[in-house]
Amino acid sequence: MSADRVVVVGAGIAGLTSALLLAQRGLQVTVVDAASEPGGKIRRVMVDGAPIDSGPTVFTMKWIFDGILDAVGTRLDRELVTRPLPLLARHFWEEGGELDLFADPAAAFDAVARFAGLAEAQRFRTFCAQAREVYDTLEGPFIRSASPTMTRMVGDLGLRGLSVLSRLGPMKSLWNSLGHHFKDPRLQQLFGRYATYCGSSPWEAPATLMLIAQVEMDGVWSVDGGMHALAQMMARLARERGAQFRWGARCERIELTGGRASGVLLEGGERLPADRVVFNGDIAALASGLLGDPVRRAAPAVGQRSLSALTWSIHAPTEGLALDRHNVFFRSDYRSEFSDIFEAGRLPRRPTVYVCAQDRGQDGPQAGAQRLLCLVNAPAIGGRGLITPEAMAECESTTFSLLHRCGLALSPQPHQVVRTSPEDFDRLFPATGGALYGQATHGWMSAFARSPSTSPVPGLFLAGGSVHPGPGVPMAAMSGQLAAAALMGSLASTSRWRPVATSGGMSMR
Repeated sequence: MSADRVVVVGAGIAGLTSALLLAQRGLQVTVVDAASEPGGKIRRVMVDGAPIDSGPTVFTMKWIFDGILDAVGTRLDRELVTRPLPLLARHFWEEGGELDLFADPAAAFDAVARFAGLAEAQRFRTFCAQAREVYDTLEGPFIRSASPTMTRMVGDLGLRGLSVLSRLGPMKSLWNSLGHHFKDPRLQQLFGRYATYCGSSPWEAPATLMLIAQVEMDGVWSVDGGMHALAQMMARLARERGAQFRWGARCERIELTGGRASGVLLEGGERLPADRVVFNGDIAALASGLLGDPVRRAAPAVGQRSLSALTWSIHAPTEGLALDRHNVFFRSDYRSEFSDIFEAGRLPRRPTVYVCAQDRGQDGPQAGAQRLLCLVNAPAIGGRGLITPEAMAECESTTFSLLHRCGLALSPQPHQVVRTSPEDFDRLFPATGGALYGQATHGWMSAFARSPSTSPVPGLFLAGGSVHPGPGVPMAAMSGQLAAAALMGSLASTSRWRPVATSGGMSMR
């Protein structure tokens, strides 16, 4: 009997995870992607001869990848070199002040005490304890759950879990909750930024997102070869287990036969038949009909779009400020950034700037040209011609003037920088407007608005940052696990397969 055929549309980290796990089980897996290499949003941009990570730059929740690779008979430390970063991020404020946030709790406490005083450090310790409690409470009932609902989660939480959320005030916004923790507005600003990890505003995101602080405290790693090495490694392991990859192969349509997914039609007319299809793309592409009207019902209409970004991938010397690997530059009037983006739909006039100095944080400062990714949040209005060259130039000037005022001298020549805008992200990820995180996580119920891995279209499964459990590299990988487990379960219901569930995914042994 021939192996079941699976086509995975998209080679982002979720699609790579699904492909790897399914190929391990002997399925005939073909991955198609319009790009020329794996990674999806884990992008690598060549600038002046240097490869620069120009998508996600923070590697956390390493245990998820430990589990995935263990399930296919290998180990992460055998396949990839990762290094723990003692310094999570270095933070600067335009009005003065610098704070290093460390992974070690004692070092972090001391740093906050020096920065904002002993009383604020005590509040920081209380905040960290609550973030840990919220994370421990939601990891099982929500993060690892294949399809969380309010009713199911309430039952899974039990009295203790409900008590934790009640004390938190889940209906509160993250910003409101942080205001009860910190007196120093700079600390409120620092931890409020974690909402942007889900593409959201701290004023609209639920207080439960404080758990992201615990995720970082549990460890941030650098990856030798950059984040792109993670995607390359996952693709290599999938190929070794029989998966085939088709690069430069854009999916034009997901085809149905008798109401079931039966293959994909590629741009140019080639048809790839399949018994099951995994879609690793933003569900906005499905909901908009971009992949055919018959599969519109596979995904609900997307609510408010998440953040996009304006980025500069740079290979140039730096002077002045001592950067670490992860650096954040804040302005006063933090709220205006999100009012501009989510209310006015324009590039922020006073943006926060993130700088990933990719040659720092391991062996100290490097001489000569540095590989940098500079990023500011932006509205997801790509594809509509609403961002003018003048607005882009103004935002760029404002961004680099903030860095200069904080002490970082950076003046790249034109050949030393590649800019990526929401318009570019919309072209890379169609139907998104450039949104990088799917739907914005605004309001408590938004946690349940993301589609599960099983879609309403039989034989079509969903994976990626726009579906449950959400955006970010580890969460997208977990969605790939969930999609693979759901697909195997659908085979088990009709054939010889028997699924074995594990936390966050499925057993491949």
